[in-house]
Amino acid sequence: MIAALAASGLAASRLELEITEAVLIRDDDAALAVLHQLRAIGVRIALDDFGTGYSSLSYLQRFPFDKIKIDRCFVTDLAEPEGSSCIVQAVVNIAAERRMTTTAEGVETEQQRDLLRALGCSEMQGYLFSPPKPAAEIRPLLLAHQQGPMASPGPARKRKPVARTA
Repeated sequence: MIAALAASGLAASRLELEITEAVLIRDDDAALAVLHQLRAIGVRIALDDFGTGYSSLSYLQRFPFDKIKIDRCFVTDLAEPEGSSCIVQAVVNIAAERRMTTTAEGVETEQQRDLLRALGCSEMQGYLFSPPKPAAEIRPLLLAHQQGPMASPGPARKRKPVARTA
C-alpha cells in the first residue's frame, strides 16, 4: 500500500479503504494490526455494509474506523412505520460519539435524503445523486460541480421564492 501511494503521488489522507465485516472475522488480530498501520500513515478506514453481516458492536470499539457505511437495506424502508429509522439513528449516534462519519448507501428518493439528514447522517450515496459512472466520466462531473449549478448539464431546478421582510 505504501509503495502504491508513493508511486501514484496520492497523499495517504486522500485514500479511504472500505472494509467489510467478513474481512474482520477471518483474522481480526491480523486485520487490527494492518488497519492500525494504515491509519498511522494517514489512510482513512470505512466499515462497509454495516449491519448486514455479523455486525458486532465490538468492532466499532476495537478497530480504528473513520466511517460507518450504512447498508442500503436500512435506507430502503426508512419511511415505513415499522422501518429502520431507529436503527439508522442508533448507528448515527454511535458513530458521532466515536467521532466517525456515516454514509448511507442506496439513497434513491428525496424523502430518504431528507429523513437521513434529519437523523444526522453525514454523507449519502445512491442513484438520487448519480448512477455509477465510468472512470472517464468522473473528471468532467467533478469539474461541472466545482463550477456551480450553471455549468452542470441537465434540467435547471426552479427555486422557491423567498419571503422577504421590510
